[in-house]
Amino acid sequence: MPYNVYSRNCPARLVLDRLADKWALLVIGSLREGTLRFNQLRREVDGVSQKVLSQTLKKLERDGIVARTALPTVPVTVEYALTTLGTTLAETIEHLSSWAESNMEEIQAAQARYDRRETATVAG
Repeated sequence: MPYNVYSRNCPARLVLDRLADKWALLVIGSLREGTLRFNQLRREVDGVSQKVLSQTLKKLERDGIVARTALPTVPVTVEYALTTLGTTLAETIEHLSSWAESNMEEIQAAQARYDRRETATVAG
């Protein structure tokens, strides 16, 4: 059965929903460089809470994008890495991240123009 994300019942929409989450994108992008432990990942993704990072990793693991490995140390050490599927996605995310960074000034200028126009409309 072919998938069509524009169709209401397409399961691919769930994947898009997951990828619309900034934390998921940032985690995947961070893991692009290689395997990281939980706290390393938390430092890498500045601003993410422990709870949100844990939830995000579980969702990405469930989707087959991230692999979790528990090492038999005291205390247990947990490492996260991209799967083959996750690596292909990370390449796409890299392009999206680069686009956002490269176009940030233009986006901010557009936002400022819009905000001035909306303020003038409300005031007028």
